Amino acid sequence: MSNFTSKFITTLIDKGDITELFRSHVEEAVNKLLQIELTEFLNYDRYDRIGFNSGNSRNGFYDRSIKTEYGELNIRVPRDRNGEFSNQTIEPYKRHNDSLESTIIQLYTNGLTTEEIAQLIEKMYGHHYSKQTISNITTSMIEDLGSFNERRLAARYAVVYLDATFFAVRRDTVNKEALHFAIGITPEGNKEILSYHLFPTESSYNWEIVLNHLKSQGLEESLLFVTDGLTGIRDAIHHVYPSASHQSCWVHLSRNVAHAVRVKDRRDILNDLKQIYHASYVSEAQGQLKTFVNKWQAKYPKLADKFADTSSLFTFLDFPKEIHASIYTTNLIEGFNKHLKRYTKRKEQFPSEDSLSRFIHSQADKYNQRFMTRVHKGFGLVTSELLDRFSK
Repeated sequence: MSNFTSKFITTLIDKGDITELFRSHVEEAVNKLLQIELTEFLNYDRYDRIGFNSGNSRNGFYDRSIKTEYGELNIRVPRDRNGEFSNQTIEPYKRHNDSLESTIIQLYTNGLTTEEIAQLIEKMYGHHYSKQTISNITTSMIEDLGSFNERRLAARYAVVYLDATFFAVRRDTVNKEALHFAIGITPEGNKEILSYHLFPTESSYNWEIVLNHLKSQGLEESLLFVTDGLTGIRDAIHHVYPSASHQSCWVHLSRNVAHAVRVKDRRDILNDLKQIYHASYVSEAQGQLKTFVNKWQAKYPKLADKFADTSSLFTFLDFPKEIHASIYTTNLIEGFNKHLKRYTKRKEQFPSEDSLSRFIHSQADKYNQRFMTRVHKGFGLVTSELLDRFSK
C-alpha cells in the first residue's frame, strides 16, 4: 500500500479534510518535480562534488502561489547561480490551474515518460490515466505533427547548420537512430529549426535527402553550410546547393586532434590551434597552420594528415568578422541537441518513431517560437552585407 493510500484511508477514518490531503500532495509533487528539473538542468545531484567545478550551482528559491481546484499551493521555485534556469513545470498553471490535457502535454514535452506522467497526474488530480491514454492525448493535442517538415521555408538563409544526434527507438528491437537536424539563420539574424529527419544511421547520402527536402520546402539559397567533418557531406551539399560555401567545425577538429596526442601535450597543442581559428584573415590563419604543423609534426607525424584538406577550414574568414564566432563551429545546433538530451535522460527509449516525433516536434516548435523574432549575435550588424552577397 502506498504512503498516499495509507494517508487517504486514515483521513477517511478520522473524517479529516480530503481536499487538504490532495492539496498537500499536489504541492509536494510540484515542488519535487521542480527540484528534479533543476537537477537535470545542472546535470548533477544536490550534494555531488562535481557541481563545485561545473560553472553553475543552486542558488536558493523564490516563493510563488498557485491556485488549483484543491486550494492554493505554496511553491518554492529553485534558482541557479547563473540565472540560466527557466522551469517549465509550472508554466501551464500561470496563476491558475490550466486544463489537465495541457498539463499532460507540458509534462511530456519536458521529457517525462508516459508512465511517469500517469503516476504524477493520479497523485496531483486523483484521475487515473493509463500509459496508452496519455499517449493518445499527446497525439491528439499535437495535430500538426506532420506539417512541421512540410511548411514553407524562406527562400534565403545566410547560414544553415547541419548535425545529427542519436536516440534509442523501439521497432522490433531497440536501437539508436540518427535524428538529422537543420537550423537556419536568415540574413536578418532570425534563427529557426528548418527540419528534422530520422534515419537508421548518419551518412552523407541521408544528408543529401534532407537537403533535397529543404529545397522542396522552398529553401533556394544559402550562403554557408556549417557541419562536422563527416566524410562526403560537403559533396552532398554542393550536389543540391552548388553555389553555397562550406565550413567544417573547428571544435570537432580540435577534439580529433586532442584524441591523437598525449594528455601532457594537449593543452599546448589546443592553445596553438586557437591561434589558427582566431586569426582575422585567411592568409594569417594559413601562416599559423604552417607554424603549427612545423612545430608538432616531428613528435606527431600523423597530425599533419588532419589538415591535408583545408578547403573548408577557413571559409568563415571570408564572412564579416562580426559573425565569425557563430559560424566557425556547429555549437549553435549542438546546443539544441544537448537540450534535447537533457530532457530525455529519464527516457531509456522511445516506444515508437511517432513517440519520438511528437517529442521532437514540440521542442522544435517551442525553439522556433522563442528565437524567430530575436536577432542572433552579430547578424544585425551585417544584414546589408549578407543580402548583397545573394545578389552577386
